[in-house]
Parts: sequence; C-alpha cells; structure tokens
Amino acid sequence: MPDRTHPPQISKITKVDFPHPALHTLSNGTPLWVLNAGVQDIIKLDIFFEAGRPYEQKKLVARATSKLLLEGSKDHSAREIAEILDFHGATLTSPVDLDTSSLILYCLGKHFSKMLDLVSQILTEPSFKKEELDLFKENTIQKLKYNNSKCDVRAYRQITESIFGPDHPYGYNSSEEMIRDVTRSDLVAHFDRMYIADNCKLMVSGNVTPEVIELIDKKLGNTLRNGEKARPKLVGVDNNPIRITDHVDGAVQTSIRIGKKMFNRGHEDYEGMYVLNTILGGYFGSRLMMNIRENKGYTYNIFSSLDTMLFDGYFYTGTEVDNEYLDKTLVEIYGEMERLKTKLVDKVELEMVKNYLMGNLLTMVDGPMNSSEVVKSFLINEIPFSSFNQLIYKIQTIEAEEIRILANKYLNRESMWEVISGGSMN
Repeated sequence: MPDRTHPPQISKITKVDFPHPALHTLSNGTPLWVLNAGVQDIIKLDIFFEAGRPYEQKKLVARATSKLLLEGSKDHSAREIAEILDFHGATLTSPVDLDTSSLILYCLGKHFSKMLDLVSQILTEPSFKKEELDLFKENTIQKLKYNNSKCDVRAYRQITESIFGPDHPYGYNSSEEMIRDVTRSDLVAHFDRMYIADNCKLMVSGNVTPEVIELIDKKLGNTLRNGEKARPKLVGVDNNPIRITDHVDGAVQTSIRIGKKMFNRGHEDYEGMYVLNTILGGYFGSRLMMNIRENKGYTYNIFSSLDTMLFDGYFYTGTEVDNEYLDKTLVEIYGEMERLKTKLVDKVELEMVKNYLMGNLLTMVDGPMNSSEVVKSFLINEIPFSSFNQLIYKIQTIEAEEIRILANKYLNRESMWEVISGGSMN
C-alpha cells in the first residue's frame, strides 16, 4: 500500500517530446502524415482542405458546404449515412473553422476499408440536396436568432467584426439575409473549386499498419481530383479602435470584450505573448481571475485569449458582470494590463505559469489521438514542427523583463477595441 501520509515528490517537467509523424505522398500528390501510436485497433483519419472563409467567393458558402457534406451522397441519404456509421461503431464529422473544412473519421481498423468507401463517395459525389440545404438554412437562422439574444455572443461578434472589418473573412458576421442567399449552385461551385487534392492534407493516427496506408492511397489517392490550388482573398484592416456600446433591453448582465488585431503563430513575438497572455488571463490562476473574480467578486469567469488563424490573429479579454460592476471591472482590467507594463512579474508567479504551461503541453501530447490534434494544428497553420521546441524553449527561458517589454508593446489601451453589450451603458 502506498504511504498516503506523505505527498508524492513534485518533479519539474524539463522536456516534452513532440510526436513527429512520417510523411507519405499519395498517388495524386496529396501529403499523408502518419502518426503510428497505440495498440488498440482504432484509427483516426483527418482530411482537411484549404476551403474556409479566405477562399470563399460568397459569404457563408464555406460553412454551408462543409456542413452539408454528410447530408447525402450519390448512393446514400443523410439517414443512410448515419445508419452505416452507427452500425459499424464509427463516427464521421465535418467540422469547419475559419481557414479549413475537414472530415474526421474514427473507426475500428477492421471496418476502415468500408468506411473509406463511404468517405470517398462523400468527397467525390455529394448530393447537396435542396431540401437539406433548406433545412440547414432554417436551423441556422433559428440558432442565429437565439444567439443574438445573448449578450456574450453579441459582444464576441462585434469585437471580431470591429478588429477585422465586416468585409474581411475573419470579421464578417452571418445574417438572416446572408444565410437565405446561399444556393445549391453556390455549394456545388465551392466544392468543385476547393475540395481537390491540391488543397488537401491528410493525417492518419492510431494503430496504422502498411495496409491502412495502402487503403488510403487506393480509395482517396486515386479519387480526389487535381486542380488549381486555392488562393486566399483578404482585405485591409482599419486600425482605428473605439468603444462600441450595444444596449440589450432587459439584460441584467453586461458583456465586456476588449481586444486588438495581433498576428499568426509564425510571428516572432508569438511565443512570448503566449506566456504573457497566460499570466494575464489564460488560466484559472491568472491575474484577471485572481483579482476580478476571487478578490473583487465582480464576475464568475474572466479570461484573455490569443487566437491565431492561418493569415492573422487577435488578442481579446472577456467577461460578463452585473450591470452595477461594469465601470469597476473596466478599471481593473486595464489596471492589470498597466501593472504588467510597469512592474516585473515576480519569480514565484512566473515559475508557476511556466510549470502550468509545461504541464499543459505534456497533456496535449498524451496519447495518439491527443497528439494528432497537436500535429494537425501545425499542419493547418503551416508552421514547422520545430516551432514546438521553440515554444518550449521560450517558456523555460523567458524572463520578467521580456514580458514587461511585450506588455508595453501590445497592451496599450489606445490600441484596443472595446465592446460593451448588455443592460448597462454607462
């Protein structure tokens, strides 16, 4: 029996091994990254296309196309696809983010060949039935109406639109008119132009045998079409931040979002800002949490985030407070930013944050499925795998003075957009 009268010794994490995948190339030139790990007969296949917002020719078409991929193919209805997956204990999803559209398959190795047949047909002969599109539109509109009644959603939509602008792929917000304007021909055109081998990357993880790789090449390497590689359509960003107020009748709380345009993960200051953001509001023991939640009791939750996309990124902080605490909360948020600009972070706090971040990275690569998500993020953001070790090095070696310099460079109130949405408009 273990001696429970003494706690286990705490060991400092000094190294986190990045799960380097092997690169294969399919017959059509599509890269396939292989992460062979684990002994269970489980396979995860990620197929992602450069087919998100920056590549649209019409707003919202990327999301609609991705969501309707699983709603029918040449030989199967949406219901039949769901029944096939359920019968074989598999899952197939079509998530979409700002830059990419994906298909993600989980299944047992013994069913992989049959599931690949289904995936292949979905990626080559989707039906995009009008009735499914109409249902998607109505569901999306109803969800939009509900979300627009929530102060936190309204504030988030307004801060991203303010930072990037209403015509930027990272900035525009959906509307009922925009949703209704999407047609089946829009989906077909986007699919034909974007869902091609030249815009595609694949990653397979789990118990990957040579037979699995051969199956992927046979069923996808010979079926995905070649074509012209996608080119993003980006617009300029107006950097003239102001305060935006949005009064919501009957709201007993007010949502605060404060933020600014930043950069993607390839920027020279990304790793340092990753640490700085964690100190400010990136984990439960952050300064914003300890001050505004724990000490002042103004809110239940407050955070800051450094969000990155393929071509850009932004920083923002957010919270929801009772209307009476709005002004006091704003004072404290900007006060914490100012303290990072003027006072050095003490050694104890900095060491705690470093230990937290190292532990978090260790958790992220725990097991083949978690590791695949880390690898995929590097592939989607088109950054070298060596960046993982660079981030670890920065976490381990960053000093308080560098954090103070970064705070002075990026945490200036005059550079921040400010969105106040809710019942208090003081």
